[in-house]
Amino acid sequence: MPLLLVLGYVWPEPNSSAAGWRMVSLLQLFQRQGWQVVFASAADKSPHRLDLNQFGIEEVTIALNCDSFAEQLQQWQPAAVLFDRFMLEEQFGWWVDEICPQALKLLDSEDLHCLRAARQQAFNEQREVDHADLTGELALREIAAIHRCDLTLTISRAELQLLTNVYQVPAAQLLYCPFFIENCQVDTSTGFSERQHFSFIGNFRHEPNWQAVLRLKQLWPQLRKQLPQAELHIYGAYPPPKATQLHAPKQGFYIKGWAANAADAFVNYRVCLAPLSFGAGLKGKVIDAMRFGTPVVTTEIGAEGISHQADFLDFPGIVAIDDQALIDAAVALYQDSSLWLKARHKAAACLEQFDAALLMPQVWQQLSAVQQQLAQHRQQSFTGRMLKYHHHRSTKFMAQWINAKNKLAALQPKESSDGAS
Repeated sequence: MPLLLVLGYVWPEPNSSAAGWRMVSLLQLFQRQGWQVVFASAADKSPHRLDLNQFGIEEVTIALNCDSFAEQLQQWQPAAVLFDRFMLEEQFGWWVDEICPQALKLLDSEDLHCLRAARQQAFNEQREVDHADLTGELALREIAAIHRCDLTLTISRAELQLLTNVYQVPAAQLLYCPFFIENCQVDTSTGFSERQHFSFIGNFRHEPNWQAVLRLKQLWPQLRKQLPQAELHIYGAYPPPKATQLHAPKQGFYIKGWAANAADAFVNYRVCLAPLSFGAGLKGKVIDAMRFGTPVVTTEIGAEGISHQADFLDFPGIVAIDDQALIDAAVALYQDSSLWLKARHKAAACLEQFDAALLMPQVWQQLSAVQQQLAQHRQQSFTGRMLKYHHHRSTKFMAQWINAKNKLAALQPKESSDGAS
């Protein structure tokens, strides 16, 4: 059995974030092709993590800047290595190239970190994104990691275009790989009259989600003035004290916290609010809302990669351009059953583009084609080879220096409490 080694930034939490859900689907993609999968991470194991062992996936804790990883890599001899975000390629890429040079190097970008950071910078300064935002230090690092890998799994067609048009990444090194949805049927078990209230869901550790919650807190009084019986229920993993302090039942504003099941945040709610001011990739909350038949009010950022029409007429909800438009759209969808049903009907067509039964074979075919002609594929990427040469040498020597320093520190006698060694 060929072995896939996944180097994880964190342990997957499919019930806490869309990133966790996506990672699990990628593991399943390889397992269904008969591959053995090892998931390794240097992160602490979180309380909401998925136990991968129950799916036949080995979990291994690894150390940064330590020879022990080289020994583990020698034993595994993976046929492919998947880096979970570009930072993992920076840390471990040189080890893979040195010990397993024939392994297919895959990068799952999750979403483009440099794009999200650029938008956040512009948001903080209350202006539009410019070219300088898109070409800062984070972009230099992330795009370099993309060049050093054989294939980068890109979650959004919008980001695919950005990578090819702005960053000039060769199309042969990019693989469109969005969310895989096993069942694209829209849940219509509850209708307009059976639902009530608004909902939002998002991991509080993700800055775009936290800013969306703050925006909702600001807009909610104006919205509730028109809908005095409505409530807003906010779900999300890891709510900090600053979030729980926003809990105000008398105003109909509820901080619900972690949802054990995504359905809890959608199936009985009439409208999902997702006023995202910045971000990147596909928005798991929007896709979940479609799956559970809940129309969405969001922004252009929220609809990116899901809607493919410039006017957003195919979007299963309403895309608003400013705060007043968000309020008006929320009130309209909440009160107008005809408008609500039209929005729900659009969800089925939108979900089809993420149908796992169609997407998984396509993704695997492209991935296999590169693996079968890996030497030729790499020969065509001079930029990638050049970046590997310079980055890996500097990273290797830095890692070896840290490793030697740690070993030396471990050998030093420790002083006792009275100062004696």
